[in-house]
Amino acid sequence: MTTETSINKGDGISLNKAALLAGLGILIMVIVGPFAEFYAYGSLIAWNDPTATVQNITEHKTLFLIGIFSYLLMFSCDILVAWALFFFLKPVNKSISMLTGWLRLVYGVLSIIALTNVFRILKLINPEGYLATLGQQELNHQVMESIYAYSTGSNVAFLFFSTHLGLLGYLVFKSGFVPKVFGILLIISGAGYLVSFFLAPFLFPDFNSDILMVTFFGEIIFMIWLLVKGTRIKT
Repeated sequence: MTTETSINKGDGISLNKAALLAGLGILIMVIVGPFAEFYAYGSLIAWNDPTATVQNITEHKTLFLIGIFSYLLMFSCDILVAWALFFFLKPVNKSISMLTGWLRLVYGVLSIIALTNVFRILKLINPEGYLATLGQQELNHQVMESIYAYSTGSNVAFLFFSTHLGLLGYLVFKSGFVPKVFGILLIISGAGYLVSFFLAPFLFPDFNSDILMVTFFGEIIFMIWLLVKGTRIKT
């Protein structure tokens, strides 16, 4: 069994501080992510209508920019959460905890790299830049190309994120100081992300993965536990 002595053994931040930082980081992502995905960025993209997409972005450039920086904040929080969760689960298994952290770190970095494709759109629609030299059809093509490049890069990054959640769930399940049910929920969440954002888009494009949305709540439930119970762990 894991004792309190072994739980607190090791250098770095305390377990309750690690839980607080990880919980706050995930909370920010839970708030900012849907805002960007479904409103600030997502509402402006008409996947089957490039002309409408360019028009929407041009007319709502500020909202589009807010969406981009919301994504940037979210992916930056992934880096913070990866660091905090490493210390939180380090007493369980240092090597696996480090691998788990690195996987989320890679996910965050790859997502930020993919996001640079969206930043490119701001240059394309600049009246004094590409917009002045490109024809409307070519402009539409390049804007949609940037949007699809971001989407593809983001989907590839989810391979690392889903693997991270699977290992995170394993560590939580084995920890002894976090209820095992949260480990199971995190593993299910990882499987849901893997199917929805990696396997389905590349291998089964006609598969409707909406039903898997329910699996994504595992990390949210774990976040609530981190903020309510994890911050009270005695160190």
